[in-house]
Amino acid sequence: MRPRRFLHFSETISDAREKKERATIDAAGASACLLWENHMNAPSPTHALLAHKALQHVSHAWDSSILAQLHDYIAMPAKSPAFDPQWSSHGWLDKVLLHAATWIEDQKITGLTLEMVRLPGRTPVLLFEVQATRAASNETILLYGHMDKQPEFDGWRADLGPWTPKIVGDKLYGRGSADDGYAVYASIAAIAALKAQNIPHPRMVGLIETCEESGSGDLLPYIDALRARLGEVALVICLDSGAGNYDQLWLTTSLRGMASGVLKVEVLTEGVHSGDASGLVPSSFRIMRQVLDRLEDSQTGRLLPQSFHCDIPPERIGQAQDTARILGDLVHQRFPWAHHQCDGSAVFTLPTTQDPTEALLNRTWRPTLSVTGAEGLPALKDAGNVLRPYTAFKLSLRLPPLVDAASAVQEMKTLLEDNAPYQARVTFEHQGGATGWNAPSLAPWLTQALHSASHDHFGAPCGFIGQGGTIPLMNMLSQGFPNAQMVVCGVLGPQSNAHGPNEFLHLPYARKLTAAMAQVMAALP
Repeated sequence: MRPRRFLHFSETISDAREKKERATIDAAGASACLLWENHMNAPSPTHALLAHKALQHVSHAWDSSILAQLHDYIAMPAKSPAFDPQWSSHGWLDKVLLHAATWIEDQKITGLTLEMVRLPGRTPVLLFEVQATRAASNETILLYGHMDKQPEFDGWRADLGPWTPKIVGDKLYGRGSADDGYAVYASIAAIAALKAQNIPHPRMVGLIETCEESGSGDLLPYIDALRARLGEVALVICLDSGAGNYDQLWLTTSLRGMASGVLKVEVLTEGVHSGDASGLVPSSFRIMRQVLDRLEDSQTGRLLPQSFHCDIPPERIGQAQDTARILGDLVHQRFPWAHHQCDGSAVFTLPTTQDPTEALLNRTWRPTLSVTGAEGLPALKDAGNVLRPYTAFKLSLRLPPLVDAASAVQEMKTLLEDNAPYQARVTFEHQGGATGWNAPSLAPWLTQALHSASHDHFGAPCGFIGQGGTIPLMNMLSQGFPNAQMVVCGVLGPQSNAHGPNEFLHLPYARKLTAAMAQVMAALP
């Protein structure tokens, strides 16, 4: 571990306090739809963050320097280790962390220390700490993000590219712009907004990793090594999630887990003439279909092993119903559906369901299988009349939040490999798994803070939504800090298309989210 780099700054910050009467939320039962009331005669908190000033401050940071930093970041192909086996020699993960660290130093935040940490054989992490200014505070706010990226993928618009940053309207396009390069910059900007208004705050620690898109396999060793320095975590801010729309703040209530690996079916040692062999040598693709039928009902997409399912908590069903009323058909219309012409009209691919509530539950609380890659299949232009020796699929199984990923991986291996048709060689090589996460109950102060921040910056209450993706850190932190409150938010709203082509960051939403997080941090009791 490298020596710590301590940064000492002295700034004169006015002690003057502005007071403002603030709106508060009157919770109406357990429903996500809360009644918003103005208490005009209520006294202002002594250290209330002024929302409009916070937004002005973070907007200036975004416009004056963060956008330029993200342009540089997008141009660096810092692919996660799973997609760049030579990541260490290429050095891009180190470069993006150093680039962010240099910018953080330039912000001259009082009480901030910063270092890049590397454990032997692990991807590096960036760790920053900001000393507490709140009297007798022994709690920590932990801010999380990651800077490794998904690979390029194909299908980018002709005027765009994964490593070519470009602003079109209010969107910044490029790989990693929304997932998750902005997070470290937004976190620092939110802290700076607190400092600008001289808001007393507890100790704050930032942990920025570079292995998230590979399943965060390196993260747990860092958490173990740095646990003493993390302190007593009272609040986690994770900016690596999604948004139902761009019209309000969204809190992630759950994340699915994942089990992934490569399923390979081998029937020959080399390819042979299809006219000579077909009908006698079984097709590896047909055997693949039979094996996958053990796992999934191909008619409905339902996963067959009951152990891959879990009961959905009633609270999450109620929240899904509330969110469905807000989003309606946008739940499925947000995707770029393929279409064709039929009798002069455009006919679009249909979703698995057009019921918004069921659609939300399908993508957040039910298991789903995706084939994300293939080998043994030549490109169409190279496909001769050859019976291929093998077929290999990369499988990504999304698991409900309460299903243990390690157990699911082992069950998948047994289910797929045993009793192979025609005694073909069938192997499943797992590439890791991550258990999902179900958010703990919100403390009353946090519920009020989220709604206040959403109303102040968006003019609407905070929405509550489960996400179908996986953030391995959250389950780790919930186990390690069971009393911590968890704020998981993000900018991955409609059409933002993380992992796919034309990924973009919605800039107005990012600015408001940054200010909203400053407001939530200021509200920690």
